[in-house]
Amino acid sequence: MRIMFMGTPEFAMENLRAIYESGEEIVGVVTAPDKPRGRGMVLTPSPVKAYALEKGLDVYQPITLRDGAFLEVLEKTQPELIVVVAYGKILPSYVLDFPKYACINAHASILPKYRGAAPIQRAIMDGDKKTGVSIMKMDIGLDTGDVILVEEVVIEPSDNFENVHDKLVVAGSKGLLRTIDQFKNNQIIYTPQGEEFTYAEKITKTDCVIDFSDTVQNVHNKIRGLSPIPLAFTKTPDGKLLKVTKAHISPNSFSGKDGEVVLLKDAIYVKCKDGVIAIDEVIPEGKGRMSAVAYINGRKIKEADILG
Repeated sequence: MRIMFMGTPEFAMENLRAIYESGEEIVGVVTAPDKPRGRGMVLTPSPVKAYALEKGLDVYQPITLRDGAFLEVLEKTQPELIVVVAYGKILPSYVLDFPKYACINAHASILPKYRGAAPIQRAIMDGDKKTGVSIMKMDIGLDTGDVILVEEVVIEPSDNFENVHDKLVVAGSKGLLRTIDQFKNNQIIYTPQGEEFTYAEKITKTDCVIDFSDTVQNVHNKIRGLSPIPLAFTKTPDGKLLKVTKAHISPNSFSGKDGEVVLLKDAIYVKCKDGVIAIDEVIPEGKGRMSAVAYINGRKIKEADILG
């Protein structure tokens, strides 16, 4: 089967790797244009482009797909199936309708829940016990197409964004390969999504602010859902930013105000609405990642301080 792959970040790159290593014919790889990164603002290729070039695959980086701008490449490569994973652009109808079989997308949620930009983070932040990857036939809407299959994964209480991301990479790769086989064997069954859906909005700076007046479970979910990127944060009494990379819920109870540092020991224990969150690892403003113990030993915080 002649497959065109469209994707940009690491999540997509790992799915491309799975398809390539399965021996499928990849007629082209489409990814976002190189972006300036680092202090020198050096133009840097996406993970998908870097992998594709390493394997000698043809790479295309269109600025736009609108008004038939990509039609010439489609006619040249003649894909029978287009696989899209976190590409970053809306596909116009002429692209969706071009391949013999379909344009399919691997979306990191159990659709119709968490359509949109940040499904992994939102699932963890909402305290979900499971998520998954939905392989769907793309249509003109945003993650609204008929579902072909779903690969589910468990979200453990200690999982953060990175852990769940890695589980979903494996699940997505497995699901895509199963779907490709189903197309080859004429076994595809499309299931329309239900009418009730939720939307996973893009993570903003406001989403990253820790509210210690919330329940301790919600605070913990936010911290792990945003770790290791972009990271939840609070502020110390002197106004300095304090990012939190790792925490756990303390089994011990303490009295105090919301946001109050109630104990400094092996962690920074902070009072929440109905419990105490124990902060294990932080990134202080202008510093690198460090354990809570190292931060405490630096005398940057004291008991009875109010965070937030």
